[in-house]
Amino acid sequence: MTRLNDLFREESQSPWLDNLKRGWLHSGELQDWVSKGIRGVTSNPSIFEKSMTETDDYDAQLKELLLMGKDITECYWDLVLSDIRGALEVLRPTFDESNGMDGYVSVEVDPRLARDSIGTINAARSLHQEINKPNVLIKIPATKESLPAVETMISEGRSVNVTLIFSLSRYEEVMEAYLSGLEKCSGDLSNVTSVASFFISRTDTEVDKRLDALDGERPEELKGEAAVALGQKAYGLFKKTFSGERWEALVARGANVQRPLWASTSTKNPEYPATLYVDTLIGPNTVNTLPNATIDAFEAHGTVARTLDADPEKAEEILSELTNLGVDFEDVGSVLEEEGITSFINSFENLIKNLSSKAASLQ
Repeated sequence: MTRLNDLFREESQSPWLDNLKRGWLHSGELQDWVSKGIRGVTSNPSIFEKSMTETDDYDAQLKELLLMGKDITECYWDLVLSDIRGALEVLRPTFDESNGMDGYVSVEVDPRLARDSIGTINAARSLHQEINKPNVLIKIPATKESLPAVETMISEGRSVNVTLIFSLSRYEEVMEAYLSGLEKCSGDLSNVTSVASFFISRTDTEVDKRLDALDGERPEELKGEAAVALGQKAYGLFKKTFSGERWEALVARGANVQRPLWASTSTKNPEYPATLYVDTLIGPNTVNTLPNATIDAFEAHGTVARTLDADPEKAEEILSELTNLGVDFEDVGSVLEEEGITSFINSFENLIKNLSSKAASLQ
């Protein structure tokens, strides 16, 4: 047994892999990850940028697509969807064995649509229809403009991964979009699911930067504390939201909770433990999506124990102290959201540029 298996078996937390490479599909390495306890896969434009530009694994298919007369953007999506379909097949047994709890693969809509409500709805619906597999999650950013797309997709019975959540207020809006979508969805709700991807490590990067601008010893003691406290507070909101009369009415129709998914869980500061954002965010009905290096560190010296709600008062105290020092968490969330969108757009556009160069050489 691995610690990844222990996470699910002992604490009901699902470890997902935050990476995808075509070579893993051909070599069987993705299946090996599943055998070690991985229960889902997430992808994003940055992941595909690395995968497609650092190997020649995609050259043969790219050449075929070019000969068919497809433009570079069309080629990009065909390459992506080939990987997604391959991963969906590998994860399908997990999906079936868990009765649709896990076994998902996430694919993100064009990041350039993050501020475009109608564009996001159309792109998300189109991706879902084209892939047409029960274990696909369409990733939609949690921007104000894209929240209607979340509600619309859920109301149509389509499962989603709501990504780029950086603040508690936005997280509450995401959960409301999910609940409203379920209420508008007709019939049995048991085949509709969602995760809410709350980004962790980037919060510490931004808050620590703001603390560095302050004087005094106390701010130094609070560095590296904000992200975990925010995640633990979010878990409290999750438990509160998915309880009570409104939720029970949906449960009677087969509804599944929208699980919090901890994203960006590799430590950006080398002074922090490599498993900081794994050990401290363990609890039932949650997902942690992990990059390879973080998985290796967790298997080497991670701790499997329920920590998410072990000390909610401490989390409240940390957030209160930081607020009193002048840390505006709503502003932190806004800054990180814009940075996240920009990063994914840059990765997408760089990848299109690099594919264009590769296409020229192949032709």
